[in-house]
Amino acid sequence: MSTPVSPLPAGAPVPNKRSLWRSTFVVSLMTMLSRIAGLVRDMVYLNIFGADRLMDAFLVAFKIPNFLRRLFAEGAFAQAFVPVLSEVKTQRGNEAVKELVDRVAGTLSVVLGGVTVLAIVAAPGIIFLFAPGFRSDPFKFQLAADMLRITFPYLLLISLTAFAGGILNCYNRFGASAFTPVLMNLVMIGFALWMAPLMEQPVMALAWGVLVSGFVQLGFQVPYLRQIGMLPKPRLGFRDPEVKRILNLMVPAMFGVSVSQINLLLDTILASFLVTGSVSWLYTAERLTELPLGLIGIAVATVILPSLSAKYAEKSHDEFKAMLDWALRVIVLVGLPSSIAMGLLAEPLIAALFMHGKFTAQDVQMSAAALQALSGGILAFMLIKVFAPGYFSRQDVRTPVKVGIIAMVANMAFNLVLVLGFDMAHVGLSLASTLSAFLNAGLLYWGLHKRGVFRVERHWVRLGARYLSANAVMAVALVAITPAAGWWLAPQGNFLKVAAILGICAAGAAIYFAALFAFGFRFREIRHH
Repeated sequence: MSTPVSPLPAGAPVPNKRSLWRSTFVVSLMTMLSRIAGLVRDMVYLNIFGADRLMDAFLVAFKIPNFLRRLFAEGAFAQAFVPVLSEVKTQRGNEAVKELVDRVAGTLSVVLGGVTVLAIVAAPGIIFLFAPGFRSDPFKFQLAADMLRITFPYLLLISLTAFAGGILNCYNRFGASAFTPVLMNLVMIGFALWMAPLMEQPVMALAWGVLVSGFVQLGFQVPYLRQIGMLPKPRLGFRDPEVKRILNLMVPAMFGVSVSQINLLLDTILASFLVTGSVSWLYTAERLTELPLGLIGIAVATVILPSLSAKYAEKSHDEFKAMLDWALRVIVLVGLPSSIAMGLLAEPLIAALFMHGKFTAQDVQMSAAALQALSGGILAFMLIKVFAPGYFSRQDVRTPVKVGIIAMVANMAFNLVLVLGFDMAHVGLSLASTLSAFLNAGLLYWGLHKRGVFRVERHWVRLGARYLSANAVMAVALVAITPAAGWWLAPQGNFLKVAAILGICAAGAAIYFAALFAFGFRFREIRHH
């Protein structure tokens, strides 16, 4: 049942300087916990199952609803829903917000419920579409289809969770929605450790863990929605003007901010034709790049979208530009060293975290090669997370769609050239994703620049020089203090390797910030003005 609307002021204030930093810190902290839990989850998975055909089958069965979750729930839906909700809240108050929330909840449930039923019925066809290479192994193909029937309802559950999180974020309650992925990882770890040994086909436990985690995450949001008086009472709203506007914004937005996810899924399709283990190697590399992306890129994008939407609704154009510039300063501060360090430490990171159980030294080398190619795109993926809200907050979805289509076509061209022309196998897929991500980010920025919405100002010359100089110092230091590859690939000393890589990462961060300050950088340069 729905609770009465609480007496919050109509149009709660957008974050000020202090609350913007506080909100970013909260989201980053919660995301860090989630990413750490996710790394533990992957360590458990690869230790138990290795990079074999069973793991490849599960990863495809999980990646399809997870991809749609990122494309639909965190991508198109969030970018369409939050600006409209912020506008209604700013201009018409909480009663109108509650009406919109009820109608969106009902409409979303009906649409995704229908999609889920169709997907369960058509699971083999979907696996053929997204992993056609599996047809050469009937067991792997059927196993992936069976697991997809279990995992696909996760899309409905996690989309409703993202819907709840969008509401909470509009009321500056960022912590609860940012914490829910931690619960997902904990549930999936539990199923891998304790349910898998009890099942006839142990890998099926991972699929059931995905489904149960969806229920847990959605249930966790309910008390927080009730607290602000926004627990939905679902009603159909296909004819409601705001719901129509959200739907109209969503369809093209699917190609906007989520184009990098589409590219990664296309990589999975091609990887299904490569040698067994390729899907798992790519997955391992992608998971590590998501650590810095989630800590800062997603955190900053999550925090600025409601604020940008409100600034646009208030016609505060100078503050709109200042907020984008602040986000860019923070992103480059963290994204550039993350890209460089991830590339330099690819093999040590994967060896320390994953080389035990059934995950072999060869798996480390193959995954590390993919990570080195993909690490360059970390900064680009972060930039997309900042520039895309500059469009979506203004309810401009056409431009990101055009950019997304260009980047997606370019990604496929890069794939064909690198994989077939240069015979780079799964590494070529990762490099193609990096190249297309930079193209995407560059075109998004050019569009903002051309329209006068946002431009890099003169202060970036000095700030950029400091960033580049400090990163050069950090890179030299990392090369000097990191042991040779043979030490990391030795079969013993797992705990020592984990301690070593943590120490190297901490030293790299300390050297980077020490160099920044030595070159004249001060934290006031990344304050939101």
